[in-house]
Amino acid sequence: MALKASPESQEALLTLQASDTRLQQLAHQAKKLPETARLAELGQQAEDLRQQLLVEMGAVEDARLELSRVEADVAVVEARMARDAERLAGSSSVKDVAGLEHEIASLRKRRDDLEEIQLGVMERLEGLEATAEETGALLDSVRETITDVERERDASLSALAQERSSAEAHRASVAATIPEDLLALYERQRSRYGIGASHLRGGVTSASGVRLTESDMASIRAAAPDDVVMCPDSEAILVRTAESGL
Repeated sequence: MALKASPESQEALLTLQASDTRLQQLAHQAKKLPETARLAELGQQAEDLRQQLLVEMGAVEDARLELSRVEADVAVVEARMARDAERLAGSSSVKDVAGLEHEIASLRKRRDDLEEIQLGVMERLEGLEATAEETGALLDSVRETITDVERERDASLSALAQERSSAEAHRASVAATIPEDLLALYERQRSRYGIGASHLRGGVTSASGVRLTESDMASIRAAAPDDVVMCPDSEAILVRTAESGL
């Protein structure tokens, strides 16, 4: 036996379908928030900067170790120079004096070379630290931006959640007015084809946007007002109103 329902109940399906369409739109908006894409981009930037900073800090540590080694070498040379100077002051041997003076001169040349190397390392270290500091500042800035965008995303999601809650409540109130068998048919068709009810307006079905053939229109005109008719194109319930052009 063909399903029957009052024209008013069938027309209520259009309001129900509008609610379901809006809920789908809200779900899509929640998944496709511009803030979400922006956060993905910022997250990648932050990770790239973090990796860059790790490399730069590694170079800084290497330079600091190198500077420590050079400073240690300078200290060793200066200690030997001080020891030789002390021995020179207490020596009366011409041969020993000559040997000590030669060694002190060699040590002084070695110290001068090391100090030149030390200065170069210090200058390089200063540049490396400045670069790492700049990268760290950029990373901090990106992280601050991420926090701001996360706040914007959460606000957008909250607004969508509120609208979704309102839409769900409205849908429930509309669904409560529709006979159970008609509602069950609507839900079944919607789960199968994505749309449960289609408005026939001017001979065009809203679900597919297709104008029905004269043969289809003739069959629809022959149906009683309380007959539940299916759309031949979308398989949704075809809702007839004064706009249907019958």
